[in-house]
Amino acid sequence: MRRLLVAIGICAALLAVIASPRTGLAQQARGTAEEAATESPAKRVVALCTLCHNENWRYPVWAIFQSKHAVMADQRTPFANRACESCHGVSDTHIANAVATPPKVVFRGKNANPASEQNQVCLACHQSGLRLHWKGSLHESSDVGCVSCHQIHTGRDKVLDKITQPEVCFGCHKAQREQINRISHHPIKEGKIACSQCHNPHGSAGPKLLVKATLNETCFTCHAEKRGPFLWEHSPVREDCTYCHTPHGSIHRPLLKARVPWLCQECHSSILHPSTAYSGNNVSLLGAPDRVLAKSCLNCHSQVHGSNHPAGVRKQR
Repeated sequence: MRRLLVAIGICAALLAVIASPRTGLAQQARGTAEEAATESPAKRVVALCTLCHNENWRYPVWAIFQSKHAVMADQRTPFANRACESCHGVSDTHIANAVATPPKVVFRGKNANPASEQNQVCLACHQSGLRLHWKGSLHESSDVGCVSCHQIHTGRDKVLDKITQPEVCFGCHKAQREQINRISHHPIKEGKIACSQCHNPHGSAGPKLLVKATLNETCFTCHAEKRGPFLWEHSPVREDCTYCHTPHGSIHRPLLKARVPWLCQECHSSILHPSTAYSGNNVSLLGAPDRVLAKSCLNCHSQVHGSNHPAGVRKQR
């Protein structure tokens, strides 16, 4: 009888544990159900997409989890909402038949959507700041897609890195690639400056996608000492730096479009000094005049960007 009572007591205790809504197996089951019910849409989408788009997929996609786009705790990111579907669209037909039906929005490959449709996805979040002038910009009107320059499924976007950004830009801008390899060039390939320090690829209020309203304002952001004010200003300097300089690279130092004195004589063409055109016909057999040697005109007129002396020299003699 005692053994029977002990057995009955054990069974009752087990039944109480199982039946209790707060303890035992019932509590574990309830916790699992609650977790499934409260799981975020983003996690469900990621779990579904990565069944196929895993580490063995032909296009590397998992690296997106190392990027800012995949931070679920940040409400500004796609993964705080619908994860992959935030950019690629809700694609039930693709899930049902992945081979025959691509996602709603495809960014690369033969099934890629037009650049305008792709860009609308990006602009849904990225439409302020540097993108304010995207509409009507040169890149937008040329059907350049955001993914033509940017990489999303990566922890390190090349175009956002000063060292690797030029190679992205030079994929289209071949002439500028050649120019920066000339003897005199801005230190782009050395990684000291990037294309985006002068140009805004998303559009600008100025010409040539420049970051400032004018060319000179853009140049003066680095070359502030050339801004002045000076008592005697060199008129071409005030108008346009590219009258004398080429911005990406030149065979003449420092980024000059031609050697002096011939560069100077494109404007200073009156007779006699200081603007007699020098050539092989009017140079003495005894040697070239000092105005042709070394820095030529700059031997005396060293303050060519502007001076507080009327002749542009360093000081009065």
